Formats: sequence, structure tokens, C-alpha cells
Amino acid sequence: MGRLLSIDFGRRRCGIAATDPLRIVANGVATVATASLTDFVKQYISAECVDAIVVGYPRDLHGQPSESVKYLTPAIDRLKKAIGPVTVIFFDERFTSVLAHKAMIDGGMKKMDRRDKAIVDEISATILLNDFLQSRLYNETNIPSK
Repeated sequence: MGRLLSIDFGRRRCGIAATDPLRIVANGVATVATASLTDFVKQYISAECVDAIVVGYPRDLHGQPSESVKYLTPAIDRLKKAIGPVTVIFFDERFTSVLAHKAMIDGGMKKMDRRDKAIVDEISATILLNDFLQSRLYNETNIPSK
């Protein structure tokens, strides 16, 4: 069974998280510049067995695609072409940044450290992937193992 990778996509940078090989829990991996996303993911996939990539799909409070989708779609299309047969799954990412800030506060992180957007993005990707693991979608999705 391979890992699942998640991407919290942003116009400037993307938070990346991955599960352990048994897909029990997600952990932050890195925050990368959006321009380097495809190269980073290709390199990660060549080093680790990854069965699927979960991408946060931005929606507004009414469940409609948000303004950010117009930036996300072309970038993920390029990524899909570069990684070949690895499955890409979109998953609702509403409130992951809010939850990331709350986790940072609850974890006792200092105020100056909480201002680092890269940390927020990585934590958001971790929350996204843990939410996906707990979701019904994960249980219903037949993600092939390599």
C-alpha cells in the first residue's frame, strides 16, 4: 500500500502533507513555491510509493467553487500530465486554514511563528489529508495500491 499525498494549493506556495505507508495518519512534508510544485511532486513520487494525491478544492460558504479555482485548475492539469497514472482526487478544503491557525494556538505556538504562512499551508495540507482519511469519500474511493 502506498502513501497518499495532499496539496493545499495557493497562488504563491503550496502546503504538502503525506500519510504513512499504512495510511493511518498524515504529517506535514513541506511548503513549496507553486512554481516548483510539479518538480517537487515528481521528485517525491520517485522517492516514495504514492497511490493518490488529494488536492484541496476551494469552495465558498455556499459550496460553490471559489475564485481560486481558476488558478488551481491549470496548475493541477499540468501536474496530472507530469505524474502520469497517479490518481488525483479533489476534496473540499473549506476552513482548513482556520483550523490550522487554531491548531497552532492550541499547540502553544508563539504569535510571531504563527505569522509564517508556510507553516499554515503545511498544517492546512495535513488537516486536509486527515479529514480525507476520516471521510466517507476515502472509504468509498477505490484507490489502487502499487
